[in-house]
Amino acid sequence: MRNLLVIISVLLVGITSCTKKNTLVLTNPLAVDRTDETIIMNRADVEAKFGTVPEGFAPILNLNGQNIPSQADDLNADGKWDELVFTVNFKASETISLEVENVAVTAYPEFEKRTNVRLGIHQADDTYLEVDQYMAPSCKDSFKIIAQGESVSWENDKMGFRNYFDCRNVKDLFGKLQPGLVIDKIHTPEIPDYHKLSDWGMDVLHCGSSTGSGGLAMLEGDSLYRLGSTDTYEYQKVIEGPVRSVFDLKYTGWNVAGQNLSAVERISIYPGKYWFQSDVTVSGFSGEKQIVTGIVTSLLKNEPVDFSANADYRSIATLDKQSLNNDELGMGVLLKSNEVTKVARTTDIDFFSLGYKTVDEKKFSNVISQTYYVAQKINADAPARHYFFAVWGLENEKWKNMDDFKAYISSEAELLSHPISW
Repeated sequence: MRNLLVIISVLLVGITSCTKKNTLVLTNPLAVDRTDETIIMNRADVEAKFGTVPEGFAPILNLNGQNIPSQADDLNADGKWDELVFTVNFKASETISLEVENVAVTAYPEFEKRTNVRLGIHQADDTYLEVDQYMAPSCKDSFKIIAQGESVSWENDKMGFRNYFDCRNVKDLFGKLQPGLVIDKIHTPEIPDYHKLSDWGMDVLHCGSSTGSGGLAMLEGDSLYRLGSTDTYEYQKVIEGPVRSVFDLKYTGWNVAGQNLSAVERISIYPGKYWFQSDVTVSGFSGEKQIVTGIVTSLLKNEPVDFSANADYRSIATLDKQSLNNDELGMGVLLKSNEVTKVARTTDIDFFSLGYKTVDEKKFSNVISQTYYVAQKINADAPARHYFFAVWGLENEKWKNMDDFKAYISSEAELLSHPISW
């Protein structure tokens, strides 16, 4: 009987630890409203605050009787969640209290999906099979498009983005006119031609041999070395969820001025934002280098701008009637001011026509041109972070004005500089 009582007591303690409710107090330090504020807490911080979360359980959060959108993300694929991610709204200078409760992972609530990432690989029946990991084909022997929409694609309820899944490695944009998620339907009978304006939006960007909308390069001396035509180029999905999606683009054999480098770009996207986050880690060198992020200028008539977004962040941006729909399209890069080393504009020379040909079928040259770029300090094996912005005037009238676009970038910089406290 005594042993039975001990067992029952242990079980009751375990049940209590799983169902115990705690309170998480969050404060907005700014006197501005914050809509769709996505907050990330690592597991160590959660457990330091509320105690160990039992195996097979994860926290959910409740505000005024309603579960708020959240996900418990396993980032290293070990079967255990590493970060709690949730999205909540704040009024100016507001403090809110969330009720925190552990629930079985198998019973975790489902929330509206507001982020998405996809790589679809062409099949024999002309469909596209979504994969979580894949190696891009090399362009050394021939050029072949195998990916749905030619690209790895990602989106939220505001914009869609893509990165060509071949040696071009240029980023491109989908402008959106409504908040629904669309990249799963691109290049299917439902959306067969994404270059034509439809009720959802369209592909809005001409990239050419530029870096497109946030493509990467390394600056060595006065030369740019595109992150493209590498020995290997791999896609790896990390997380896809309602309030955050994350994936890696991995490269080996990146030839930079005779140096053999490797790189990983981790891209994260969140709801309600006209930007994605890029964390770039480069290996194979010592000391400090300059990683470059750029914006295509091929249709740009107005001058690009370089400005202080706030006390901590600097931005470059363009806005013009430069979309493929001949209307206003704005693009920008935001990064820490103390990491900026150079802002410049490349030549507009068409290097493909001069014989520097990488992909004949696409009239593409690996030599970068028609690009406005910012260079950023980077150390080996340490991520360098930037945020890439894109807005479309057809989606919102205010995106037809550079001052409004700059104000938005600056407001986002302020949010980044003053995170929610707990």
